[in-house]
Amino acid sequence: MTRQTPEVSLIHLDHVPDIRLIACDMDGTLLDDEHAIHDDFWPLIDELHARGVIFCPASGRQYYSLLERFTPISDELIFIAENGTYVMQKGIELSSDCLASEAARDLIRVYQDLKRSETDVGAVLCGKRSAYIEKSPPEFLAEALKYYQRLEIVDDLLTVEDDFLKVALFTFRSSERVIYPALTRFWHSHQVVVSGAHWLDVMSPQANKGAGLRHIQEKLQITRDQTMVFGDFLNDLEMMDEATYSFAMANAHPLLKERASFLSPGNADNGVVRTIKSVFGIA
Repeated sequence: MTRQTPEVSLIHLDHVPDIRLIACDMDGTLLDDEHAIHDDFWPLIDELHARGVIFCPASGRQYYSLLERFTPISDELIFIAENGTYVMQKGIELSSDCLASEAARDLIRVYQDLKRSETDVGAVLCGKRSAYIEKSPPEFLAEALKYYQRLEIVDDLLTVEDDFLKVALFTFRSSERVIYPALTRFWHSHQVVVSGAHWLDVMSPQANKGAGLRHIQEKLQITRDQTMVFGDFLNDLEMMDEATYSFAMANAHPLLKERASFLSPGNADNGVVRTIKSVFGIA
């Protein structure tokens, strides 16, 4: 069944703004409901680069997953991966914000306790070198592989050694209802973010996509007025604050729509590409 989203008209400005940087979420935003990128995206990227505009995928996905998705043009992009904890350009780290090792292990212990009562819960321990999961049902492994291109299966997550960027927790039910309440002890000490209907991410207290975007703006001396962003879920909230031209998708969470300055047609309607073309006056 095709998801129904509200009809949203394209924005039409009375001028072409001086946009230098576009940061865009992936799932529910750039990707359609089949997790595909529209064919019109690729020629648009060529046009944006010709105009000196940098495009920045900004996702909860792993850096290596994003790199694979954009292989033909990856050297032309800057990646905000793992919900802002890892910012990369041409294979070089621009910034990272890691969890303390003991905090990551505390989270894994909470997950292991939760799994005893909530059997459909899974966890991904996200490191710089790889992502890690314990031996899991094939249904959860299939979900993890959608977002983590480098994924190792281990006997016990507590034994893993890496620089940890976040812990991602999953349920086939609602992450907001099943997982979020189990993490009360982390609410005030860490970023606990519902990143999708089924996923929730826990990161260091100052980490988010907005912080990752600020690192790029500062490095490239790009202002908020020269920045455009697109998102659909709660892990995109802070990113909305870092751009004058902030767009929530028609299919976005209500709280994101409140935070954004504008609405875009939904992800199933190629909203990102159509909105960029409208703002830049690209036929």
